[in-house]
Amino acid sequence: MKFGILVASSVPCEFSSKSNSVFRLLYLLQQESSSTELRTECAVVLGSLAMGTENNVKSLLDCHIIPALLQGLLSPDLKFIEACLRCLRTVFISPVTPEDLLYTDAAVISHLMALLSRSRYTQEYICQIFSHCCKGPDHQTSLFNHGAVQNIAHLLVSTSYKVRHQNYSVSLILFTKIISLTLVIKNLFWLWTTLPCLVRMCSKERLLEERVEGAETLAYLIETDVELQRIASITDHLIVMLADYFKYPSSVSAITDIKRLDHDLKHAHELRQAAFKLYASLGANDEDIRKKIIETENMMDRIVNGLSESSIKVRLAAVRCLHSLSRSVQQLRTSFQDHAVWKPLMKVLQNAPNEILIVASSTLCNLLLEFSPSKEPILESGAIELLCSLTQSENLALRVNGIWALMNMAFQAEQKIKSDILRSLSTEQLFQLLSDSDVNVLMKTLGLLRNLLSTRPHIDHIMSTHGKQIMQAVTLILEGEHNIEVKEQTLCILANIADGTTAKELIMTNDDILQKIKYYMSHSNAKLQLAAMFCISNLIWNEEEGSQERQDKLRDMGIVDILHKLSQSSDPNLCDKAKTALQQYLA
Repeated sequence: MKFGILVASSVPCEFSSKSNSVFRLLYLLQQESSSTELRTECAVVLGSLAMGTENNVKSLLDCHIIPALLQGLLSPDLKFIEACLRCLRTVFISPVTPEDLLYTDAAVISHLMALLSRSRYTQEYICQIFSHCCKGPDHQTSLFNHGAVQNIAHLLVSTSYKVRHQNYSVSLILFTKIISLTLVIKNLFWLWTTLPCLVRMCSKERLLEERVEGAETLAYLIETDVELQRIASITDHLIVMLADYFKYPSSVSAITDIKRLDHDLKHAHELRQAAFKLYASLGANDEDIRKKIIETENMMDRIVNGLSESSIKVRLAAVRCLHSLSRSVQQLRTSFQDHAVWKPLMKVLQNAPNEILIVASSTLCNLLLEFSPSKEPILESGAIELLCSLTQSENLALRVNGIWALMNMAFQAEQKIKSDILRSLSTEQLFQLLSDSDVNVLMKTLGLLRNLLSTRPHIDHIMSTHGKQIMQAVTLILEGEHNIEVKEQTLCILANIADGTTAKELIMTNDDILQKIKYYMSHSNAKLQLAAMFCISNLIWNEEEGSQERQDKLRDMGIVDILHKLSQSSDPNLCDKAKTALQQYLA
């Protein structure tokens, strides 16, 4: 049997001064006439070269080392197979190796699954290869379809201590990457008591590598499940246990060996990153858990310090933790305010990679909610300009977060703030956002407009300066192919405009808009009917100046006839609203 992706290389490749040697090694490795011992030694030497620089790995890839090693896996000799797998593992864990190279031929995956049971080493190397090459839904599906669950599950409960010790973490991580369905994950938790095992991996008696893998895997598993988050939070004092992750190394000055210092500092970063990730998952939904996390010794100080760490991964994990905790109304009012968390967060937003900006801007959305004491100082720090710039990003998540934060900022805000938002955003950008292809961007932009157009004096002021453009945008959306929620939000904006003293005339003098309101009063969807009714009610309210003229015009359009029909509606909300509107005509 030959794998379909195997391609023999006939052109020598560059590998520094070792070019000819590498090509010779690959040649000998693939020759069936070579002794098994020689072929095994060739695989070992190639594996050593792959442990060097990334350029080494790139050169080996150019020499087609992966097809050569995969062909070697067809050998009957176990030692040679193990040497090829060890070299493949080293090549695949390099960041320069494309994961898709493993999936070009389905026969490769099938054969690797078959080799899993050959020895402790084949289990270890193949699990590590799969773990590093399982990066998305396509990879997960491929491994699942080739029996990954059946072949990997038994490794988690092996009776052999050595197999458990050396393969547990990587097998578990790979297993959870493949099985992402919530129901299956829950079953696994009860069937193999995975959760307690992972918690025990986080204890300080374990190796540093195990503590990192245990925390990160647990964070992944419980990220979206409230029940599992609660169980994990009370298992073996996990929340307190994670505090020890921030105490390593205990003293840098006491470490005199440079290599050990580098090693310890690297693990210190990994430990902090893992702890922040797990805290973020634990506190994603439950208020009591968030309170316990924040009350852990120096927790807020650790998060604040994490936001300025040199390691991007630690900074990202710290921001995720902060985002999770920022979902607590109580903590926004207390701990977040006491530690002025908004300051380092704003600093992070000034200059960071997109992956950090996305989470940081999501956190800022929460800090800008009306009840957050951080809202005012954030406004004073120049947040409007920053958020308006995010709405222009090519990254969808950043556009959504930018407009979402502005929407929160505009809620029950002073007129000056609303004017500043409109000025900084510009009418052109507002139209750009209202024509965005993503419905989340559109909905949040409509939400922003709705918040801007609240409070009668604010409505009149904004419509006096931006009325023409806003009415044009409303018309385009109501005429466009949009879902019910989008059109309902747009009609609610019209209802707000109709509540203005002078702004309502922009509706009354626009026959096109009036016809659209009439159309939606008779729509088949009750939500749209009700939103259109709010527009009419605000226009005909008889206590306001000019109400008689507006009532007469709407009567001539047939609005009263529609109100009579709606007053007989089986929908209680529509029925009540229609009767209230008719009373305005009778008063």
